[in-house]
Amino acid sequence: MKLKLLLIAFILISSYTFSQEKEDLFSMIEQDQKQIELLPEKMIFTQSLLWGKNGLLRKTGISPLNLENREKELKIRKTMLTTHQAIGYLTLASMIAQGIIGGKLYNGDESLRSTHNTMGKVVNIGYFTGAGLSLFSPPPLINKKKSKGFDSIKAHRILATVHFSAMVATNHYKYRDKKIHKAAAYTAFASYATAVLVIKF
Repeated sequence: MKLKLLLIAFILISSYTFSQEKEDLFSMIEQDQKQIELLPEKMIFTQSLLWGKNGLLRKTGISPLNLENREKELKIRKTMLTTHQAIGYLTLASMIAQGIIGGKLYNGDESLRSTHNTMGKVVNIGYFTGAGLSLFSPPPLINKKKSKGFDSIKAHRILATVHFSAMVATNHYKYRDKKIHKAAAYTAFASYATAVLVIKF
């Protein structure tokens, strides 16, 4: 009889302890989910504008900030950056063709004026589409740890600032100053080509 009572008491205590542990485990999981940071500490302005905690897509309810949506956003980010890279190569090829055409035009071959203008539009569409895909892509889940010294990512970002400014200048001086237009175009091409190469190698 005593053995039965001891056995019943043991089962009751064990089941109570297990239920307590189970509750503690679920509460820990819930706390961990609350502590998960869904956005990186730092984002570029264009990403914050759309995807930040108070970004346009959050305020309008198009993409509320939660784990499920962040998983979808990371897939969108991957697609956008892959497309950015592919357009980058096409734009670089267009820039090379435009450089050849532009060189002949500056040497007096006016028959290429129309082709030069058309190719200029192609370069602009490719360049600014690629830039937009990078600038407005959803942010990564976390910021990568900054490496000490100078690396290819830092070089790519610095060069991006240079070629973006040069592209704006190229378009601005298109009909205002031929010399500045030419210098800006060559600066845009050189910095853009280098940016593509450093990220590749």
